[in-house]
Amino acid sequence: MELFLVQHAESKPREEDPERSLTKAGDAAARRMADWAAQAGVKISQIRHSGKLRAAQTASLMAERLAPNAGVQSTQGINPLDDPTPLAEELRSQQESLMLVGHLPFLSRLAGALLTGDPKRSVVSFENVGIVCLGRTEGVWILRWAMVPQLLNSG
Repeated sequence: MELFLVQHAESKPREEDPERSLTKAGDAAARRMADWAAQAGVKISQIRHSGKLRAAQTASLMAERLAPNAGVQSTQGINPLDDPTPLAEELRSQQESLMLVGHLPFLSRLAGALLTGDPKRSVVSFENVGIVCLGRTEGVWILRWAMVPQLLNSG
């Protein structure tokens, strides 16, 4: 089972857009990352997002290229300040590979909980629209790889 953690793409400041939709640069970065992920062979059964507009837009752009067979779904419990423990427990029995598109500090806390058992331990540095791939083998989570937008060719 693989779990792909994605921090939403760059969004507009609350003062400019209270819904915090993606900036043009954020939209473009999400498209480049989705293209890279598809070319790299990322396979997922479903994309889940927090329901916040910036996460939903990022998830939709990822889904255009990755075509998860179970689609895209808004889900509870992955907002910025939510406790990662319930989701970490749920993921123990998950068999299909998933992508979660969410926010900090939640994603950092979830990675800490899965990789070390301690959600307060920061073990991964997230960036907007970067992908962190975790894998679970025999009940143990490991960091498989990470890709950040700066490594992609912007040309």
